[in-house]
Amino acid sequence: MKSSSKTSRALLAGTAAVALAAAGLIASGHRPAFADDAVAAPPPAYNPPDAAPSETAVLSGGCFWGLQGVYEHVKGVTKVYAGYSGGAASTAAYELVSTGETGHAESVEINFNPQIISYGQILQIYFSVATDPTELNYQGPDTGTQYRGEIWYATPQQQKIATAYIAQLTAAHIYSQPIVTRVDPLKAFYEAEAYHQDFLVLHPDYPYIAFNDIPKVQNLQKLLPTLYRATPVTVMPAT
Repeated sequence: MKSSSKTSRALLAGTAAVALAAAGLIASGHRPAFADDAVAAPPPAYNPPDAAPSETAVLSGGCFWGLQGVYEHVKGVTKVYAGYSGGAASTAAYELVSTGETGHAESVEINFNPQIISYGQILQIYFSVATDPTELNYQGPDTGTQYRGEIWYATPQQQKIATAYIAQLTAAHIYSQPIVTRVDPLKAFYEAEAYHQDFLVLHPDYPYIAFNDIPKVQNLQKLLPTLYRATPVTVMPAT
């Protein structure tokens, strides 16, 4: 986000943050993530079966609130954490990452059951409704390298699936602009501060969420209904 919106996110533990967030939406020079931005990406042609009882995917692509909120509504996902990837452990903190100078990207770690949802389907959701893969170093209203699109692979198989899928989508001309999403090896994932976790689920009426991220969850239900779950899985226990 730009400075006014970034300031509002840092003040979430306090009061009167809603008005600042609304101002940040207007101040941005980029378009918001309206519902008609979604693209129904086809499933990956290369998507081999996985016999493992569990798997983890780490993805970056804009504000981690929206990414986490989308995947918390996906069948077969057991937990989603908001956090940071790409930089050092010593700089994995929101105020530092927000400078855009740490090498980190706001990211999510998705734990899932590959017997219910495959890694390829996790990526299908990513390219369809979770992010715009044609936006370089920004996403909707959020600007900076910390909002870049990046797939962090943990295994050679994940790398192969991701690169093959990007090639497939490129060849099919799914998007009007080139895909700029990076595919890089995962070095580490660092969980974000507690107040960032489950933010979409806990604050669906927060202006930034309502304007940018709720449409992503709605698009998941509309475009990929067999993968959608109405009751989200959350990091924090339900109260």
